[in-house]
Amino acid sequence: MAMLTVSHLSKAFGENPVLEDISFTVDQGEVIAVIGPSGSGKSTLLRCINQLETADGGEITVCELPLVRTENGKAVYPDKQTLREIRLKIGLVFQNFHLFPHMSVMQNIIEAPLRVLKQSREEAVATATELLRKMDLSEKADAYPCELSGGQQQRVSIARALALKPEILFFDEPTSALDPELTGEILKVIRELAKEKMTMVIVTHEMAFAREVADRVIFMDGGVIVEQGTPEQVFGNTQSERTRQFLRRYHSE
Repeated sequence: MAMLTVSHLSKAFGENPVLEDISFTVDQGEVIAVIGPSGSGKSTLLRCINQLETADGGEITVCELPLVRTENGKAVYPDKQTLREIRLKIGLVFQNFHLFPHMSVMQNIIEAPLRVLKQSREEAVATATELLRKMDLSEKADAYPCELSGGQQQRVSIARALALKPEILFFDEPTSALDPELTGEILKVIRELAKEKMTMVIVTHEMAFAREVADRVIFMDGGVIVEQGTPEQVFGNTQSERTRQFLRRYHSE
């Protein structure tokens, strides 16, 4: 079952096209890694799917709900209730954590379930407690973000996203703000989620990780999808010279 379908998506900022004719699908339980140089449109793609940017054209369907479609050459969005339903089906983990600094770890995680899902405090705390155990952060429930390492903050932000029980989880460069030692903590968490068959789309610069954890890899450059396929196809049997150049440069750094 396709959890996400993107067809002919386009987006420009003024006269500058950022996404052009982007098409791909994500099936239930699939892990997609999106790679490519800075400025290739990867983050804008995630922002369009997560309603943080509006598309100019094309179609996006999330869990069989239409997020955007094109009519008479213009992007058309559904009613507010449908947009809210879609928002509840997806979670986004940012590269810079975005935790509330004045709230404890526990408060950060239960805030949205209480306000958005209207859960009881008992239910929200129980879910958060279990998520903190999975993130190996049980002892940090009462700590504040400033008291945590970057890796711990990012694990809290992953727990916060999971607390809303999304059907698809998106990661926008989840390790780019971390040093190599802390990066390993986050990649371990994502590996565990992949084993649990969590549907995920991960924008990443970690090539070895993308090759290991992804079911499919999408290489973007200049706002277009240059190549997509299994990790073996993209990394081991590259069809595009542009992809080869990128991977050569990346491995030589």
